[in-house]
This record gives sequence, C-alpha cells and structure tokens, in this order.
Amino acid sequence: MEYVYAALLLHAAGKEITEENLKAVLEAAGVSVDEARIKALVAALDGVNIDEVIEKAAMPVAAPVAVAATPVAEAPAEAAEEEEEEEEEEKEEEALAGLGALFG
Repeated sequence: MEYVYAALLLHAAGKEITEENLKAVLEAAGVSVDEARIKALVAALDGVNIDEVIEKAAMPVAAPVAVAATPVAEAPAEAAEEEEEEEEEEKEEEALAGLGALFG
C-alpha cells in the first residue's frame, strides 16, 4: 500500500511518477524498497489519468438518516430505496477494488 501512497503523493505534488521518484519517496519514509514492485507500479500507471480514476472511485459521504416510526404504507418504498442504496454501495466497492488492483 505504501507504494500506492508514494505514487499518489508524487501526483499530488505535481511530480512525475518515475522509478527514481518513487524510490526516493519510499526511502525517505523508511520503507524497504522492492525494485520489481516499483517497476510494476510505474508500468501499471503508464497512460492512466489518476485524477479521473480518483474521481470515479471517490465515495460520496452519506447524510445521517434519522430513524423514525414509518407508516406501513411507506414501507415498500423504503425497501426499494434501501435496495438501491445497497446496489450503489456494491458498485462503489467494486470501483474501489478495481482501483486497488490498478495500484496493486
């Protein structure tokens, strides 16, 4: 995970994500560097728009939901809403899993 963080740090700083830059960041953080992992990460990020990937993977913050007594007539509508929310959460989890695989 520290390799991904190093790449994101370089990106946020506007620096090019190269093997040398990644190695410098990791060594500065006291991480034992694995050259093969650095090469793999740089290769995996080649041509990737990191801002776009982050935007697609960002999870919206849900507003707190107040718990109240609900009339029985409203229960089916709420069940449908809950299903939609669960499906959305599953999609977000899949997007994050894809992002994790990308930054491996």
